[in-house]
Amino acid sequence: MEFEYELTEEDVVAFNLYHVKNSKVGKHSLQWQRFVSPLIFFLFAYFLSVFTDMARGPLFIAFGLTAILWIILYPKYFYFHITRQVRKMLKEGKNEGLIGEHSMKMNKAGISDKTSMGETQVQWGGIQRMIEDADYIYIYTSTVSAYILPKRHVYSADGLKAYVEKRIKL
Repeated sequence: MEFEYELTEEDVVAFNLYHVKNSKVGKHSLQWQRFVSPLIFFLFAYFLSVFTDMARGPLFIAFGLTAILWIILYPKYFYFHITRQVRKMLKEGKNEGLIGEHSMKMNKAGISDKTSMGETQVQWGGIQRMIEDADYIYIYTSTVSAYILPKRHVYSADGLKAYVEKRIKL
């Protein structure tokens, strides 16, 4: 099985967002930052009320509203921050081997992906898992890296999934 595809910056951002949203570490990080920060707000309000002449009621109302807004709005900021960081990292260095034209071949031995910068190969035993979302198929070669296959370049996503699943025995 062979096909040509192009990876864009948007594709790489989409993979990183998908990975953070679905990994245990990403979920844990979001929950920790989302819910521990409001507790710190309340501790700050308490210490302000104890060590200053400020009234507790207005302090706790102000910090309580801030905490509620934080809990509601923080996930949007978290994912915006991930997107911005990935874009910055992509602009930092040369990414011709990641972004750009790819030529992928799948055969009995494994997967070969050729770009203008070189070729990577992985045997089927080196495939960790295959994940699909609405726009992509991700073939993970490690916990944090995967071949990103945009469905817009795949003739039959179901055919590709069946081919890969047959070889990695998911």
